[in-house]
Amino acid sequence: MPALRIKSPELLVAESGADLEGHGLKRTMGLFQLICFGVGAIVGTGIFVGLSDSVAQAGPAVVVSFVLAAITCVFTAFAFAELGGAIPVSGSSYSFAYAGLGERTAFLVGWCLLLEYGVSVSAVAVGWSQYVNELLDSLTGLELPAALSAGPGDGGVINLPAVVVIALASGLLVRGVRESARATAAMAVLKLAILVVFCAIGFSAFKDGNLTPFSPAGLGGIGAGTTAAFFSYIGFDAITTAGEEARNPRRDIPIAILVCLGLATLLYCAVALAAIGAIGGDQVGGRPAALSYVVNEVTGSTAGGAVIAFGAVVAIASVVLAVMYGQTRILMSMARDGLVPRVFERVSPKTSTPVTGTLLVALVFAVPAAFASLDAVVNLCTIGTLAIMAVVNVTVIALRRREPGLTRSFRVPLYPVIPVLGVGFCLYLMYETGWTTWIQFAAFLAAGCLVYALYGRRNSRLAKSAAATRTDAEAVSQAV
Repeated sequence: MPALRIKSPELLVAESGADLEGHGLKRTMGLFQLICFGVGAIVGTGIFVGLSDSVAQAGPAVVVSFVLAAITCVFTAFAFAELGGAIPVSGSSYSFAYAGLGERTAFLVGWCLLLEYGVSVSAVAVGWSQYVNELLDSLTGLELPAALSAGPGDGGVINLPAVVVIALASGLLVRGVRESARATAAMAVLKLAILVVFCAIGFSAFKDGNLTPFSPAGLGGIGAGTTAAFFSYIGFDAITTAGEEARNPRRDIPIAILVCLGLATLLYCAVALAAIGAIGGDQVGGRPAALSYVVNEVTGSTAGGAVIAFGAVVAIASVVLAVMYGQTRILMSMARDGLVPRVFERVSPKTSTPVTGTLLVALVFAVPAAFASLDAVVNLCTIGTLAIMAVVNVTVIALRRREPGLTRSFRVPLYPVIPVLGVGFCLYLMYETGWTTWIQFAAFLAAGCLVYALYGRRNSRLAKSAAATRTDAEAVSQAV
């Protein structure tokens, strides 16, 4: 048995039907839908909720933090664009690693994706709860009781709104990808419009003095702010999970990734400058529902804050929808390879969606969203995501050497400098998460290795296929 079980890009594409009709899935998403899907996955909690945390770390220099986080993502976005165009399947970075670095690495990438998407969806759902209360307060003067709007770790009993948004997203996902894409597109356009309005309001009250001191915590604050800001970009890789449901994935996926990342970076920097310039970093940092507070302070009315809160409710719901979609497609790919139970592979002939897998994912994500305090594991999610991105950059290099003739609709520019820089920036941000997070991540990877050894390696369809081929070859040899 070879040390690495590598599945060729051609086999991945053939098994998924990615150049035809994808494994029971329907091709309904065009370029516009993919861009809206990407915006839906990226723009949400990171700017509506996470901005205040990043400002608390970096002050007005949070703009630099956003740019540094974006640069890290841009290097990896080039890698995702190349691999997404060359291997247009639902498994995203899991499938890319399978083709470039082997089954064991691919399983650990899938394991980290469970962490990335699971924590991000649960954290996003908790952030949704904040803005639901802000919207209710603005419209009616009432709020949900703390017992029903926060988990035990945050002074409540159950975070009911977080469970509701996950249930709504799963209900839409099981109906069909066409319906989900339409809803995501509508929500993406709405939240972009509301963020543009926010920028107009914030810049109308802009004061230069609010930007000083620009970096109160120095370079250390910018570095910590970059790590916090990176969480705002989690989700752009989810675009590649639509490889089997995009009408022209080889062309559209690379374009959608780069457009979404550029758009998100411009928005984040503009919103951060507008918020801090309007009322100052001290007022923005660490404040729940910060954007609504900024608008209320600038306009002297709660009406504007209510509009922003409504936009946040829509924006964050779209993130839940898009990221849950990505998670179900990755699990479907892993189940197809035998590395997780086959229940995640089953596609309903009626809706052309993995109904059972979607409902199981919703159930698993809803539990931590309802009861857990997720602050302690956000850094763990960040380091796991950065590790995935580093692997994707390495995979580009590995496949360029192993598969030079592979059809690539997009190529990483300045190869191999860009992938190497991508790995370097990922390692820098991983270092910034701190040693405690590294210890947690090592334990998490050890658990993944154990699961792979006990289940994934034994049930791998690639291994079973290779064993059957060897048996047939031995039988023929003996007969001769």
